[in-house]
Amino acid sequence: MDGQNFNRNLFLFLFLCNVYLYCTTTEVCSNSILPGSKGDPGEVGTEGEEGRMGKTGPPGQRGLTGRYGEKGEIGRIGKMGPKGTSGDKGQEGINGLPGLKGKPGTTCDCGRYRNVVGQMDINISKLKNAVKFLKNVVLGIRETEKMFYLLVTEARRYQESLLNCKLRGGSLAMPRTTETNTLLADYIREADLTHVFIGLQVGVTEVGYMYVDGNPFLNTTVWSMQSPRSGKGDCVQLGSTGAWSQADCGATQYYICEFVKIKNTSATYF
Repeated sequence: MDGQNFNRNLFLFLFLCNVYLYCTTTEVCSNSILPGSKGDPGEVGTEGEEGRMGKTGPPGQRGLTGRYGEKGEIGRIGKMGPKGTSGDKGQEGINGLPGLKGKPGTTCDCGRYRNVVGQMDINISKLKNAVKFLKNVVLGIRETEKMFYLLVTEARRYQESLLNCKLRGGSLAMPRTTETNTLLADYIREADLTHVFIGLQVGVTEVGYMYVDGNPFLNTTVWSMQSPRSGKGDCVQLGSTGAWSQADCGATQYYICEFVKIKNTSATYF
């Protein structure tokens, strides 16, 4: 009897223990997903848009000085500047030594000297004609009352022709009258040429042109190109028709030099 009570009590005890453990046990529910196994590598995506430019960084250190380059070609001739002011008058020189005393004169034999003077006039006239023939035919020189003109058949650039005329004792021809312009145009035509350089350039201002001696030339009515800024060059050429036009200073062509016969000139300008 005692054994049955003991078994019954033990069974009851174990049953209660199981019920207690079942009641006190709480089931924990979680939403977390456990990581799976590593997948295969994906495809390379397309290139993204260019990002915004960042801030400018600090300047770098100054680099070393580079080597000098090769010497470039000579640049174009600049425009002629304005005429400078006249310089101060120089100091008066020292008087020279007096000359030797001449021989005493004699009584004039007028008749005999008239014949000599007459023959001298004839000889001088022949000499002038010979000189004129030499200048016009042999040397090809043209002249006016105050000037000699020489057509130089050596093609040069404008600046070189200007220097060459100066070395000859003259300057590039500067026709200032209609008669002179016609004379030089005939000179060019007889030489079977079309254009030659003359001493005139586009001025430093927008108003017109300037002779090589610094005097301005403003009236363009004698020009075949009316505008002084046609873009064809800053130098001037004279044609066989008497018309003037702009030319490239770097081009080579013939030119006319002028030489003064009488220093004090009073030419009538265009």
